[in-house]
Amino acid sequence: MSQKKLGEWYATAICGNDITSSVLYVSALTIGVAGQYAWISLLMVAGTLFLFRKIYSEVVGALPLNGGAYNVLLNSSSKNNAAIAATLTILSYMATAVISASEGMHYLHHIFPSFNVVIATFGLLLLFLFLTIQGISESAIVALIIFILHIACMLILVIFCSIFIFQHGISFFIENWHSPLEGGGIFKALILGFSAAMLGISGFESSANFVEEQKAGVFPKTLKNMWIAVSVLNPLMAILAIGIMPLSEVNEYKNSFLSHMAELTGGKTLATIISVNAVLVLSGAVLTSFVGVNGLIKRMTLDRILPNYFLKENKKGSTYRILILFFLLCISVLFVTKGEIGPLAGVYALSFLTVMAFFAIGNILLKIRRARLPRPEYASPISVLIALIAVVVAIYGNIKTKPEYLLTFLTYFLPSVLIVSAMLARKDIMFFIVKTFKSTNRNYRKHIIKSERSLNISIKRLTEQQFVFFSKGDDISTLNKVMMYLNENEVTNRIKIVSVLEEYQKPTDQFLSDFDALDRAYPEVDMEYIIEQGQFTPEKVDELSNRWCIPKNFMFISSPGERFSHRVEDLGGVRLIL
Repeated sequence: MSQKKLGEWYATAICGNDITSSVLYVSALTIGVAGQYAWISLLMVAGTLFLFRKIYSEVVGALPLNGGAYNVLLNSSSKNNAAIAATLTILSYMATAVISASEGMHYLHHIFPSFNVVIATFGLLLLFLFLTIQGISESAIVALIIFILHIACMLILVIFCSIFIFQHGISFFIENWHSPLEGGGIFKALILGFSAAMLGISGFESSANFVEEQKAGVFPKTLKNMWIAVSVLNPLMAILAIGIMPLSEVNEYKNSFLSHMAELTGGKTLATIISVNAVLVLSGAVLTSFVGVNGLIKRMTLDRILPNYFLKENKKGSTYRILILFFLLCISVLFVTKGEIGPLAGVYALSFLTVMAFFAIGNILLKIRRARLPRPEYASPISVLIALIAVVVAIYGNIKTKPEYLLTFLTYFLPSVLIVSAMLARKDIMFFIVKTFKSTNRNYRKHIIKSERSLNISIKRLTEQQFVFFSKGDDISTLNKVMMYLNENEVTNRIKIVSVLEEYQKPTDQFLSDFDALDRAYPEVDMEYIIEQGQFTPEKVDELSNRWCIPKNFMFISSPGERFSHRVEDLGGVRLIL
């Protein structure tokens, strides 16, 4: 029975709760940097996001598989690059979860000022850990209800702020507009404001992480809907803010900014409504982070980037070890930053913006290396380049504004990259350890021979994993590229070269000769050539995967052309390597 696919508004709601929740804090952050010009910086972000709509649409249209930047680079670059993108995405999810939980508790604190925000944030993260371990994930219906309520609350707040300005005039706006800028001119304020405001598009990448659950043609619509939402809401809130309060008040209430706006314009009742709405939508963003990172780490584990230890499931079918690891990472960053929104935003901005840069680079690689791959939309190279430059500027601006945040980011990024790099090179590391054991003094060898035997068993198990390449009768240079890719990116000494042919077809003598030459060139690899009768279809891939017990993400094809009668996503995760 096929899984029911998500329509436009259900899919929009799931990712929309994440991206539109940024309106609760991004206006205050941007005003704190760009002052009265914050709304212009937010419009600049909307322009950048407009370019990324095409970039994402082209990439995901060509490779409509879950995984976002990780999936793009895995199919257009090396596994190492994909692993780095995945690491940054995990950091992005981590910072999103902590920011959303912390902001939610700050808004709740606006209603009940007696509790400790950091402890409450810890409690909220713990709650979602237990919920996701129990198998409770996002409900599209609940997500849609929260999304509609959130948009309705924002509309009510806009109305009250507009009435306030109409009744009290534009004196605040005029006073704020003529306020002196700190530390530079308008251009510097706009650039630094733009860098801070890029936090407001958090969640734009979420839709790419569950594209396989969406109906055909829905993905670009979710991008359009999210773009409209942040292009209207975020700049509008910044304009209204500088029209109802002095700029000096912004930093004082930055952790519950919209509740303060609501209290100024509509009293405590409206402030309570906005605070409750904030808690709901930000909690939805926390759940999105838990569910999203769970799927990503599971995919990385299946691709043998991380150890199989994380695939252990409980009775509910949840990979609880992944969720516990993510929870511990979130708690660590919460206490390192003491729940301060600034350092959290810095960690998030640097990780998320780097992921966006990787996505733009992935688009360029797709144009160069997968030019034959069909795609429903096409982003012009100049627009991709402009978008990439804008993201690089935003990364620089965030580092320039708060260089200490770079240290917090590197505190998590560098160890993560080292661990992932060690996992990718674990075969070589284990060989080195075995060699070290063998060179030890005979008096000590008896104490470590058990460890040496265990390592040899692990190496054998690791290298015995079979891989499959579906060949269309490729020449020796193409097959050699396949072997070089496997040697650089995978740990194996077994590969099946498979040709799916009709009964009347046979491989050419030249192909058989090339295969024999390649087999002699790689004596350490057990190469097997297999002819399968029939047609290359998703059903045939399913059949072979089940028959040989080889997961589909260990099966490769070269980039298909326009005449290929199936979509890449129909092959169930088969990877493109040429």
